[in-house]
Amino acid sequence: MSGREIDAELLERWALGYLGRYASSAENLRRVLIRRARRHAPEAAVQARVLIEIILARYRESGMLDDAAYAVARVESLHRRGDSLKAIRARLAAKGVSADVAVEAVSGLREKAPDPDLAAACAFARRRRLGPFRRGAANRQRELGVFARAGFSRRIAEAVLACRDTEAVEALGRDGLC
Repeated sequence: MSGREIDAELLERWALGYLGRYASSAENLRRVLIRRARRHAPEAAVQARVLIEIILARYRESGMLDDAAYAVARVESLHRRGDSLKAIRARLAAKGVSADVAVEAVSGLREKAPDPDLAAACAFARRRRLGPFRRGAANRQRELGVFARAGFSRRIAEAVLACRDTEAVEALGRDGLC
């Protein structure tokens, strides 16, 4: 094999190497492999697409690639981190997860918290040191802007910022708005 050919063995090595380091949706793995093939040999990248589709189909059948499982795991991770539901759906879409799979994964959060967006906003406030977690003087407008840019509604941002102490924020995230 010359240095510019792309065969199934090389694509398989790339795919397994990527999956060994990162969880991925099928569409994201497709994009990664196509990008890598273009960099390796631009003239052979078109033929590589067929091989990539064969590899992806085989990985789906074997269970190595499961968009639903990937979406659920990613949703839970991003939610714990404090990402809004809107931001989570956008991140899943960017990774090539279909809208119906994303909606199904996000709906699973409702079993864990009465208001998942509110619980995420509480985690976001802790991580970004907003509201009762802040160290310095309060700048309400700036904090509302931070929440808005993160995808949280004004109602949720004001509820978190209205908490007097960190215990109140924890209770708010756990129990939801009254």
